[in-house]
Parts: sequence; structure tokens; C-alpha cells
Amino acid sequence: MDKRIGLGKDWFKKQGWKAFPFQVETWNSYLSGKSGLLNAPTGSGKTYALWIACLLSHYTQQKKLLSQPKKGLKFLWILPLRALSKDIQSAMQVSADDFGFSWQIETRTGDTSTKDRQRQKKSPPDCLITTPESLHLLLSQKNSSQYFKNLEAIIVDEWHELLGSKRGVQVELALAVLKDLAVSKLRIWAISATIGNLEEARDVLLGKDAKEGDFIRSDIEKLIQIESILPDEVENYPWAGHLGIKLIDKVLPIIHQNKTTLIFTNTRSQTEIWYQKLLEKSPDLAGAIAMHHGSLSNHIRIWVEEALHSGIIKVVVCTSSLDLGVDFRPVDTIIQVGSPKGISRFAQRAGRSGHRPGEKSRIYFLPTHSLELIEGAALRQAISEKNFEARIPVQKAFDVLLQFMITLAVGEGFNPEKLLSQIKSTYCFRDITEEEWQWILNFIQFGGKSLSAYDEYHKVVQEESLLKVVNKKIAMRHRLSIGTIVGDQLLNIKYIKGGYIGTVEENFISRLKPGDVFWFSGRNLEYVRLKDMTVQVKLSKKKTGLVPKWMGGRMPLSSQLSFYIRQKLDDFTKGIIRDIELEKISPLINRQKKFSIIPAQNELLIETVSSKEGFHIFIFPFEGRFIHEVLASLVAYRISISQPISFSIAMNDYGLELLTDEVIDMEEALSLDLFSAVNLEEDILRGINETEMAKRKFRDIAAISGLIFKGFPGKNVKDKHLQASSSIMFGVFTEYEPENLLLKQAHEEVIQHQLEKERLEKAIARINQQKIILKKLAQPSPFSFPIMVDRLREKFSTETLEERVAKIQLQLES
Repeated sequence: MDKRIGLGKDWFKKQGWKAFPFQVETWNSYLSGKSGLLNAPTGSGKTYALWIACLLSHYTQQKKLLSQPKKGLKFLWILPLRALSKDIQSAMQVSADDFGFSWQIETRTGDTSTKDRQRQKKSPPDCLITTPESLHLLLSQKNSSQYFKNLEAIIVDEWHELLGSKRGVQVELALAVLKDLAVSKLRIWAISATIGNLEEARDVLLGKDAKEGDFIRSDIEKLIQIESILPDEVENYPWAGHLGIKLIDKVLPIIHQNKTTLIFTNTRSQTEIWYQKLLEKSPDLAGAIAMHHGSLSNHIRIWVEEALHSGIIKVVVCTSSLDLGVDFRPVDTIIQVGSPKGISRFAQRAGRSGHRPGEKSRIYFLPTHSLELIEGAALRQAISEKNFEARIPVQKAFDVLLQFMITLAVGEGFNPEKLLSQIKSTYCFRDITEEEWQWILNFIQFGGKSLSAYDEYHKVVQEESLLKVVNKKIAMRHRLSIGTIVGDQLLNIKYIKGGYIGTVEENFISRLKPGDVFWFSGRNLEYVRLKDMTVQVKLSKKKTGLVPKWMGGRMPLSSQLSFYIRQKLDDFTKGIIRDIELEKISPLINRQKKFSIIPAQNELLIETVSSKEGFHIFIFPFEGRFIHEVLASLVAYRISISQPISFSIAMNDYGLELLTDEVIDMEEALSLDLFSAVNLEEDILRGINETEMAKRKFRDIAAISGLIFKGFPGKNVKDKHLQASSSIMFGVFTEYEPENLLLKQAHEEVIQHQLEKERLEKAIARINQQKIILKKLAQPSPFSFPIMVDRLREKFSTETLEERVAKIQLQLES
């Protein structure tokens, strides 16, 4: 064992701690010059496992401090969220000071001032805490090779959050180049929570050097106590979303009996609603409650984080913006509102409480409808069995590669032959072909076959052996566009007299007229006008108002959680009820049995019902809404082959609905082998508007790759104009350049990601092993009712929907 390890243990002892074996193992591995991946539970000291290793590396075996090294950047610490940077910086600075280093540890994120960025550029700190986007901005500087040459190590924190996304590809590409810029061998480490493919996560991180890397896994068992908040009664006909707020009286005692509580919701809209309702129900929480989500201003979010850390506030209602955090934040209890739809996500949020080594994490599961209680029981079993979801690595993200190549060309330029070698060392581009590489080089220099006539797409020129961007306008626009996070156009919200509050999506504001009132950041705001891409508002005394809706709120059910839900239902069919949640929901399940059946794992339930609306077909694969959307299109298409017919489609995480105005003989339809795996992909693409889906996907690819410019700060190009521009290019490439890699990528992303091809194929294979149970019902069953409500939700406002649903429930129960 390295003799320097004793220094680390001594420092831990002074803090009143004892180093865990995984921390000591990490120190030894790092000090021997290795790279690798560290996996340990939330709150067990993962940060110190690697940062203390960095400090120890500047001591001799005789435990003497090495002579102070030259000034310059030595360590990069990459984070997925800039909100994490401040606390990590503080913890790292304190420990560095304790070890006797006069090091500067600083952050560089989107919140860093221009003055600080310029200072860091001239005089780099010893350790820089940054995000993937800010790292790429540094690589676009003219002195990047000098800036990074003394780099000793890169640590990627919360790697599981980046893996499987294009931000993860950004990290892969940056690492490939930084390995060559550093004058000494660069050590690369990642810290990851538990996911289903940890070893693959290490391979993606290290690329071609993966076999040399270590994989260190803690043997600490993180105890998670899961308790469901049960309604007094379950509804005979449940529907999604309405039950949560009705349980608020059961939430308040939990808040009051704990010092600090985080209430996680799945959407920013839910966060705003829960904040309002808690204050209405318990006015004494005023001053002790806050909210935290990604659309609030940075000033508000930082205040909430600091107030939470110091214990000033008692409860924070939040979204995934607080999924990740720093060790030792004082949170007693977590409440999860609604199913998180994933086992890893639920465990991650649970870990926000008891965030100290050896402490138990406590989380309450609050269902937003009665059937969701099954998910509460499923989550408990899945976590006890440690069955976590995998994060599937992204392959051949050419839009990110194109952006990265322009980033390097804006900086010092790049040698194509050398860069190809670096790129092929990554996991994402290990299989890039010579033909693809030549297409990319041609595209950035001459615009490819279709855009060669337009000078603005001749971005890169050759100067001796290097490819560079020399046009200042192209360089400026590119630096403003670095990043892979895309979404609806965001508008700033400000008071008329100034004062920035946060951001909201253009899609929501476009539906408002002056005088309309909406809730945001805990305030009732009156919309005054939209001026220069800024939503101007003033405070309103009205008691009611709209709540902004943000896109992407509905997360799909993971395949692992789907498995456990089907298993719990299978237990019902066998009379096995082990969970308190299933005992509570028994009346509803028994009602389902009375009118239909509870499908066992080897059964697929199909129900048909005739109503005033038409003929309803309900199918229950329990595979999540994304898979159900594709299955609905597939079944609708295959039925329509034999008889011209049109369908309305609805779905939730448990099943799907096809609604038509014609009665269908389902026994005859099923004889057509609706779920056959033969010609599966072709039939799906015929059943959906794949071209339109690819066109929407292409808009994001075009923005990331630099084909379209999203605008300057405060003067963003409107969404409809971006869509129009990208649609024109999509059409041109489709007709004149079908081999265009960005066009191919758009179609591939629709198949692989949006349609979840691999999971769909597994679902079809499982269905083909099941016995189909067809039930012809006189009225909708408890299982089918919530799917009907999801369809109605698109037609009615919240108030009207509640009235409509209440009437239907009364009719069904009478």
C-alpha cells in the first residue's frame, strides 16, 4: 500500500470520520497512475475518494509536500449541473487548505461573470469545476493547448447523468483531445451512482483505454426506507393526476415532524401547484417553504440551495434540479409526488435524505391516482433486489461531432489525420468509417453536396496542415451555440420595472393575452406584454391563475419498473398480497375482476366497449406510454389493411386505446396476427408519420450541428422560424442528398430512441408468448377508465375535465 495513504486517513480522522475501504482503494489506484470508474452510494463520500487522491499525489512517499508546482490548471472536475459547483468548490478548497496547498479552486459555468472568465483565461486556477458546455468553450480558445498542457487528471462527477445523452458524447470528445494536449499521462476518473451497466459506463468513459482502467465498487449497503402515503379510500374508477393534492393533509404532518423535507415532483408545473397548495393549506409555512426548478432565475435557485444548506427553510418543492447534490446536506425526509417512472431515479432522490455515511434514507411515495400504488410496491421490491436501469450509450452522434470540430477550428485549428485518430479512440465513434469522415470534412469546408453554393456553410479553411475558422462572424455565432441541450424557445420573465424572475416556454406564453394571470415562482403574475423576447409582468391580487406547462413533462415507464408492475399483478391473480399498497388497492382490483380480469404475466388483456363516442379497444401490455403509442399505431395500421378505417389513439403507462366510429369484430381482427414480428419496422413506419417525426428530430440535429443559428442572447430566432428553416433543409437533403449523415441520423434517432426499437421488439416477443384474453364489456373497466380520461384531458380545461370525469364516474358506479 502507498505510504501516502496514511495522510488521507489522518485527515479523515481529524474530521471525525473513518475512511471506507473503497476510498482507500481509490487512493491507491489513483496514486499508481490508473484511471477508472468509482461506484458508491449517495452520501458515502465519493467526492473525497477522488479529490483526496488528487491532493495525495502532490506528496512524496515520505509524506512530504512536493515543491509547489508551476501555476496552471492541474485538475478538471466536470459536473452535469452548475447548481452543484458551489458546494463542491467549498468542500474541495477546505480540504486543499488543510493539506497545505495554496491552490485556487474555482468554478466556470454559464453563471460565471465575464470578468471572472477573463481572469481565469489569463491566470488559470489549479482546479476548475465546470460543465461539458463550458469545457468546450475553453477548447474554442486560441491558447487551449497551453491552457491544458499541465493537466494531471479529469474527474467526471455524476457520470450516470451524462451517459446515454449527447452531453455525454461532448465529454467523450473533449477527453479524447485533452489526453493528447496534456504533457504527462492524464488520469481520467468518473463517479457514478448505481446503474444497470456500470462496466459499460467505464468503457464509454475511457474509450480505447478501457481495459487498463479500474472499476471500484463500494460494498456499503445504502438502506432506503420506503413508505407509501395511502388514501383513506381508493376510487372505483381512478384517473391520473387528481389524487395527489387530495392527500395534502397527510403530507403536512410529515413536513412538520421533520426538520427538512424535499418534495420531488416530476414536472415544473407540479412544483408550482404544490407550492401554492401547501401555502394555502398551511399558511404558517410562509418563509419556511421554497421551490426549486430549472426555469427559476439563478439568483433564486442559489438562495434556495444556501437556505436549505443552512437550515433556514423547512421544505423545498423541487424537480430533478435537486436530484443531484453534495454530501452532508441536511435533509431528513423525501416525498416523491407521483411515480418517478424509473427505479434509479427513485433511488437517487431517496438518497438526498440521510446523506451521510451509514445513515438511512427515508422516502415517502405519494400516488397521484390509485393504480399508482402498484408502482409504489414495485419500486420497493426493485430497489431491494438492486435491479436498476441501464444507460444506453449514444452511437455516432454526427451533429455533436460536427459542432466539436468547428469548436476546435475556432480555437487553434486541427489536423484532420490526428483528430480522426482521437475521435476513433472514443466509444461513440469507434466505428466511424473513412467514407463518413470524408463526408464530414467536405461538409464543414464546402457545405457538402447541397449547400456548396452558400458561403456561410464554408465554415472551415485549410492553413498549412490545419483546418481553421477564420471568419469572425462564424466564430462568434458558434461560441454562442455550443451545447447539445435543445428544447422549446425560452423567454425571460421580468417585472415591468425590472427584476428578472426566470424563464418560461414560448409555447405557453403564445396562448396568453394581456391581462391573463399565471402562477410562477410562487407569485401570481399578470401578463402585460411580450417585448424583445421578454415577458413583462406585474404582480396580481387575483386568487386564481394558470400554471405554466413545460414540454417533456411525461416520463416513460422504464422496462425494469414495467416488469415489476406485471409481477405484482400476477401476484394478485395467485392471491399473493404481500404489500400494504396492494392491500389498500384490493377493492379496485376486485372491481376490475368483477367486470373483466386481472391479467397474469402470461396473458395479454384486450377489452372492447361501445359508447356514445364509438367503439373502444383497450389493450394492456403494461410497457409504458412510449411503447404503447407505437403499438397503437401498429395495431391501427394492421387493422386498416383489411378494412378502411380511422382511429383516435390514447395511451397511458398501463395500456392503450383505439377509438373508432365503426364496430370491429376483434376476434376476426386478432386472426390477422396484429402483433406479429414479421415486417415489424416497415409496418410501424407506415402506421406513423415517421417522416414528420424525423423532421422534428432534424430541427434539433440542425441546431446542434450548426446548420441553423438560434439567435443572439435576448434576440433568439422564433421556434416557428427555426422549424421552417430546418424543414426546408430536410426537404432539400431528402430529395438531393439522401446520403447526408445528418438526415440519416434524424431517421435513426426516431427508430432507436423515440420509438425505442430494441424495447419494442422485446415487448412484441413477449406478447407473442402470451395468451390473449378478449373481454367484451358493457362499460369501461377500472383499468381502461384512466386511459379514456387521458384522451379527454386534451379537449377540456382542468375544471371542465374534473366535472366531466365526475359525471362519468357517477354513471359507471350507479
